[in-house]
Amino acid sequence: MGFLRSVVATWFLLVVLWFLSSVVVADPVPPPCEFPAIYNFGDSNSDTGGISAAFVPISAPYGEAFFHKPAGRDSDGRVIIDFIAERLKLPYLSAYLNSIGTNYRHGANFATGGSTIRRQNETIFEYGISPFALDMQIVQFDQFKARTTDLYNQVKSTPDAEKLPRAEEFSKALYTFDIGQNDLSVGFRKMSFDQLRAAMPDIVNQLASAVQHLYEQGGRAFWIHNTGPIGCLPVNLFYVSNPAPGYLDEHGCVKAQNEMAIEFNSKLKERIVRLKAELPEAAITYVDVYSAKYGLISNAKNLGFADPLKVCCGYHVNFDHIWCGNKGKVNDSVVYGASCKDPSVFISWDGVHYSQAANQWVADHTQNGSLTDPPIPVAQACRRM
Repeated sequence: MGFLRSVVATWFLLVVLWFLSSVVVADPVPPPCEFPAIYNFGDSNSDTGGISAAFVPISAPYGEAFFHKPAGRDSDGRVIIDFIAERLKLPYLSAYLNSIGTNYRHGANFATGGSTIRRQNETIFEYGISPFALDMQIVQFDQFKARTTDLYNQVKSTPDAEKLPRAEEFSKALYTFDIGQNDLSVGFRKMSFDQLRAAMPDIVNQLASAVQHLYEQGGRAFWIHNTGPIGCLPVNLFYVSNPAPGYLDEHGCVKAQNEMAIEFNSKLKERIVRLKAELPEAAITYVDVYSAKYGLISNAKNLGFADPLKVCCGYHVNFDHIWCGNKGKVNDSVVYGASCKDPSVFISWDGVHYSQAANQWVADHTQNGSLTDPPIPVAQACRRM
C-alpha cells in the first residue's frame, strides 16, 4: 500500500506540474501613463470657453445639465474633452483665451467653436468660422509655453505658481485633436465634391504639420479624433424638403456628406500612419469617432435615445428656425428657442452639436480603445505600439 500511495502521489505531482507548465501567463496590464496635463486643439466639439471669451458668450440654456449655467460649451453639459479629463483624473481644461478664473496647472484648451484646420478667408460674423484656425492655435500654444515657463520662474515661491504648468511636464502631457468638421462644412458650401476631395491631402497635411511642430516642442503622446458623420447633423435637413431618392441613407443622414467624411478620415488615417514613421518617439493614437457617433445614431432607439434627427434645444418647425437660447418672431408672435424637457434622451442638442448624454456615450466607446488604432485606452496613450 505504501508503494501504491507513493506512485499515486508521484503521478499526481506530474499532472500538476504539466498543468502549470501549460498555463499561458497573460502579460500584466501596464500602469496608467499618469499624464500631468492635456493640451487640446479643435473646434466647437471640444471648445470649453474659447469662442465665448473671444466673442459673444454662449448663453442659457447651454450648460444646464451639468454646470447649471453657461460654461462656454456648445452642449447642455460636458463635451468629450471633459470626459477625457475625467478619465485621466485631471481637472476640466480652461480655455487659453479666457482671462477670468482660469487655471492652467494641468493643461489648456486652444479649441474654439468654428475653427478649421486650414485658414478660411471669411469672418466669424458671416458663417461662424473662427479666426483661430489650427495654425493659430499652435502659435498660441508656443506663446503659452514660453510665457508660462517664464512666469513660473518668477512666481514659483508664491501661490500663483499653483495655476501654472511646469516646464518639464510639457513632454509628458497628452496632446488631443478634434478638428476638421468645419473644413468639410466650408467645402460643402464653397466647393464641388471633386474640389473638396482634391483639397483633402492639404488639409490633413496641415494637421500633420501641427503634430510635427508639437513633437519638436517636446510633445510625445497624441490622441487624434477623426471627423464625425457630418451628414447626420439635423441642421443639414433644416432647409431640405422632399429629398430626391438616394439623397438620404437608411438612417436619414445626407449620404454624400457622410461619404466625404469617410474619405477625409481615410486620408487622415493614412497620413497618421506616415506620421508615426516620421516621428519615431511619438505615441500617436487615431480615434474613430465617426464609427462611435454613427453607431449611436443608427441604434438610437435600441439605446434608449430619441430620434437622432430631432433637436432638443431651439424652435425648428417647417422652415421657421429660432436657434437655441435665442428669441425670434414666427407669425408675428415672439418665440424662444428653449430646451426640451429631457435632454438626456436626445442625441442632438441644438442641431449642430451633441448633447451631454451623447458625448458621454461616444466618450465611453472610444476612450476604452475599442475604436482606436492602435487599440489602446486613453489612459495608456503614452505607450508606443
